[in-house]
Amino acid sequence: MRIRPRQQLLDLWQAMMQCCHRDDTWIWGGRQGSNSISDAEQLLCLLYPATEVEAFALDRPNDMPADTRAVLAPLGEPTRFGSVLVGLLEQYLERYTDPEGEPIFAGGSYLAAEGEQPPTDAQRALEVVDSYSMSISLCIASLRFLRGFQRFVSGEVRREAKELDTRIAALLPGVSIRLTAAMAGLVRSFVIHTPAPATPSGRSILGMLNQTGTAVEEVISAISARLERVRVQAANDVKLSQTSGIDLADDLLMFECGWSWGIFRDAAPIDFITHRVATGAGHAEARPYLYFTVVALDGIADLSSQRTRELDLLDDEQRQLADALQLSSELTLRYWSTVARFGTGRWPLEDIPWRTSDGAESDYFSLAVAAMLLQDLVARESTDDLPRTVAIFDQLARRGRIISRLTADDPAATLHHPGVTLRLTGSEHLTGGPRLIWRTPDFVTMMLKRCLQAARLSGDVATRDQLMELAESAMDHIDRRVIGTGPAAGLWDDPGVLIGPTGVNGSEPPEQPSWFHTERVMECLVVAYNTFRESPLSPATMIARAVELLNEAEHLLNQEMLEVSLDRWVDEHGPAERSSTLTALTRIEQSLDRARRQLRERPGTAFALASQALIQLDELAYARQDARR
Repeated sequence: MRIRPRQQLLDLWQAMMQCCHRDDTWIWGGRQGSNSISDAEQLLCLLYPATEVEAFALDRPNDMPADTRAVLAPLGEPTRFGSVLVGLLEQYLERYTDPEGEPIFAGGSYLAAEGEQPPTDAQRALEVVDSYSMSISLCIASLRFLRGFQRFVSGEVRREAKELDTRIAALLPGVSIRLTAAMAGLVRSFVIHTPAPATPSGRSILGMLNQTGTAVEEVISAISARLERVRVQAANDVKLSQTSGIDLADDLLMFECGWSWGIFRDAAPIDFITHRVATGAGHAEARPYLYFTVVALDGIADLSSQRTRELDLLDDEQRQLADALQLSSELTLRYWSTVARFGTGRWPLEDIPWRTSDGAESDYFSLAVAAMLLQDLVARESTDDLPRTVAIFDQLARRGRIISRLTADDPAATLHHPGVTLRLTGSEHLTGGPRLIWRTPDFVTMMLKRCLQAARLSGDVATRDQLMELAESAMDHIDRRVIGTGPAAGLWDDPGVLIGPTGVNGSEPPEQPSWFHTERVMECLVVAYNTFRESPLSPATMIARAVELLNEAEHLLNQEMLEVSLDRWVDEHGPAERSSTLTALTRIEQSLDRARRQLRERPGTAFALASQALIQLDELAYARQDARR
C-alpha cells in the first residue's frame, strides 16, 4: 500500500469527528476507558499534526486549506476550530489535576494485574513513564498551538476573541505546570543498573554480549573499555534524582541505563521543583525497561526539537530539567547503540530474540534495541552501520509476520495482540495488591516509524528502497487492522481481522477505538509526511550521468546555434523558418539551464530534461538534413 500521509491524516481526523464529536459534545475515552494517558493520546491525534504539519495548522484559520476545513466542519466555522481545542485542553487539565493543583499521571485502566485479583485503587493511581512522556508531547504541542492561536486572536476585534484571549492566558500556566511535573517525573524515572556478573541479571547481559564464546573476564574487560566514556559521563554529569549507591567506577560490574516503568524507589527528590512528582516516593525497581525507555526517548525528542528551542517555550526550571533529560537521552542511546553492535563478529542485536537483564526474551525487545540504535545513527547523522540495521528490521518484519501472513495459532500473533507482557516489579508492594503488568501491542507501528526515520537518513538508493518496501508492508498490516464499521470506523485497532475472533474474545468489530494504537499510527503518518518533504536522493552516479548528457546536449545546441546563424541557412530555409528554429533553440536552452539548476538536488529530473533536449535537437538536425536532401 502506498503511504499517503496527507490524505490518511485527513481520513483519521474525519473518523475522529464522527467518533468523538456528537451533539456539540466531545466524547472522552476509548476501549479502555479514560485515563491520563488515553485522553492525552486522543488529544494528541488532533494537536500533534496541527503543530507538526503546516497544512494542518489550526492556529491560523484564515490560511487553512479547503480539505482541512471540510474534514473539521462538524466543529463549526474555521474560526471556531481553535476555540474548540482550547476548550478540550481546559477539560483535560481539569480532569487530571487534583484539588491541591497537582497534575495527575496515573496509569489507571491501562494497568492490569498478574493473576485473577484486580488492581487496587492505589495501584490504579500509580504513575508511569508512559504518562510522563505522553504529557510532555501533549504540553509541547499545546504550547505551540496556544502561542500561535493567541497571536491570531489578539488581532481580532470581536468580543469572542477578547474572551478567548483571556481563556488562553489562563490556560498557559496550567499547561506549563503539567509540563514541568512531567519532566520531573521522567528525570526521576531514569535509572542506572550495575549488577555483578555472577547475578542472574549480570549473566543475562553477558549472555547477549558474548556472541563468540570468549572467556567471561575478557568480555567484561572489553565492554568496560567500550563503555568507559559513558560510565565517566554518567558518574560526573548525571546528578538529578540519582542516589549515591551506584558504583560506576567499578569496571567489574555490568552496566545498563534507561527508564524504569515509573519513579524508582530510591530516587532522590529534585530540590528546585515543588511538585509532588519531584519529591514523592517511587516504587519502581532500578532496572531499565526497553519499552518505557523507547517511549521516554520519543518524549524527549519532542522536548529537544529545534522548533521547541526556536519558539522559546521553556522557562528556566524547565530548561534545567530539559538539559538533564537530554543528557540521559544521549547516554542511553550511546549505551544501547554500543551493546547492540558489541564485538567483532555477529552483533548481539543480530542474535534474535533479545534477552533483557531480567531474563525475558522477545522479538519486541530486539525491535526496541534496533530502534534505539537507529535513533543514535540519526542523532549522529551516521550511515556506517545502516545496511546491517536494515537487514535486522527486515528479519524482524518477517518473524513478526508483517511481510508474510499469520498462520493458525502463530506465536507471532502475540506481538500484535495482546502484546508482550511486562511485569512492573515493585507495584506489588503497594497496599498488598497483585503485581501489575503492562502490555506492548505496538510492534508494527514501531517498525513503521523507525523504517520511515531510517529512510530519511539513508543516502543509498537500494537501502532506501528496501526501507520503503518494509514501510509499505507495515502500512498494509496497519490498514487491514482499521475498524471497518460502527462509531469507531476509520480508527484503530481491530486485531481480529488478522488473528481471528478467538484472539480478541469475540467476532464483532470493536465499538470503541484504541487511542494507544490510533495515536501511534498518527505519529507514523506525521513522520512519513516529513520524510516525503525531504529532497530525493542524489546519487553520484546519477549526477555523473546527467552531467554527461548535459554536456552533449549543450555542445549540440551550440552547433545548432552556429548553423542557424549562417547566411546560406537563410537562403535554404527562409527568414520565417529561421525565426521558428531560433525560438525552438531558445526553449531548449532554457530547459538545459533548468536542468543545470536541478542537477545536485534532482539529478533524475536533470537527466530527463537533458534527454528531452537531446531528442529535440536530433529532430531539428534531422529536419535540416531532410530539407537539404
